[in-house]
Amino acid sequence: MTLYYLHGFASSSLSVKAVQARQYFATHYPSADFVALDLAYTPAEAMAQLTAAMSKAPPTAIIGSSLGGFLATVMAERYHCRACLINPAVAPHQVLADYLGEYHHPVLQQHFTVRQSHMAELEQLMPLQLRYPANYLVLLQSGDEVLDYRKAVSYYRGARQQVIDGGDHSFSRFADYLPAIAEFCQLVPPATAGSQ
Repeated sequence: MTLYYLHGFASSSLSVKAVQARQYFATHYPSADFVALDLAYTPAEAMAQLTAAMSKAPPTAIIGSSLGGFLATVMAERYHCRACLINPAVAPHQVLADYLGEYHHPVLQQHFTVRQSHMAELEQLMPLQLRYPANYLVLLQSGDEVLDYRKAVSYYRGARQQVIDGGDHSFSRFADYLPAIAEFCQLVPPATAGSQ
């Protein structure tokens, strides 16, 4: 079982949610291979990383937050696997157009320039319609100050959705939802792994 965690824009594998998820799955699902990549900030480079990693170890499921939720959607459609999305970005080429400029990746220790041309790359990646809506668990907080959660409600219609009143873009109390995420991803705990 390979479970991928995809972080959001200007984040990393050391984000609070990534660390919480890694610790949770290491404790409760030690047989699962938890992979949290440090994704480049440019779409083509990030997709190259994902394609290389998942071609070697296809995903059992993917967890994605914000822009990582968008990338998780792209890859889940490709691999027909389950994906749990946390305040996912819908049409990120429209959102990130306001965030052009220079960024520094805290883990990769690299500088990135987010350009207008990258918005076109994101637009080309976006599935116009989901082929497998039942493969998605979409967790949204109405208090998200960066993304309009209603766009995700519309785009992911047919998926399992949970809208929590309040909260924020970082998805407060994320750790409380990890058991539901694991269940949706159909991970098998050690106690029952040998009985199937």
